Amino acid sequence: AFCAGADLKAARGGMDHDRGMGLDLPALLTKVADSPKPVIARIAGHCMGGGVGLAAACDLSVAADDVRFGFTEVRIGVAPAIISVVCLAKLRRGDAMELFLTGERVSAARAAEVGLINRAVPRPSLAAEVSRIAGAVMAGGPGALGAAKRLVNEVPSMPTTEAFRYTAALSAELFGSAEASEGMAAFREKRPADWAPGR
Repeated sequence: AFCAGADLKAARGGMDHDRGMGLDLPALLTKVADSPKPVIARIAGHCMGGGVGLAAACDLSVAADDVRFGFTEVRIGVAPAIISVVCLAKLRRGDAMELFLTGERVSAARAAEVGLINRAVPRPSLAAEVSRIAGAVMAGGPGALGAAKRLVNEVPSMPTTEAFRYTAALSAELFGSAEASEGMAAFREKRPADWAPGR
């Protein structure tokens, strides 16, 4: 398994709802979201319960096409409460209802179709596809990558006027940065930027 969720055998007398997987799940999911560095998941094993939340929390997730995903919580009399914070942001309401209420296990292709992960690929291609994506991400400036994550995480919940104010200030800050100067110089000079892999 990539992550099978809570250890149900150890939970006979109940469990601390925040620490159902032997860790502080809200803190872990927050760290992934708040990290200025992109977090890429290479999912070569099944994701159940909290494991689906972990996969969904990552910025980019690629799974082998034989992997199964499932919000199986209802089958044991609980709900996917904590992970709903990261999963509902990616799911349409109808898909969330179906997956949360049925507890059925679905294919990696279905998980990609509903937006929980980015894509499902044949298992022999998994490592190469993750490496390709990581290489594409590393071509971006480190500060720009962190800013791009903030945009995706923060702008959708802002009122339009506030969003324009925030993005205009961020754009001015980024265009005035040393990183942007280097990136634009590299573009003009037709060379890789200083941060590019292999430099």
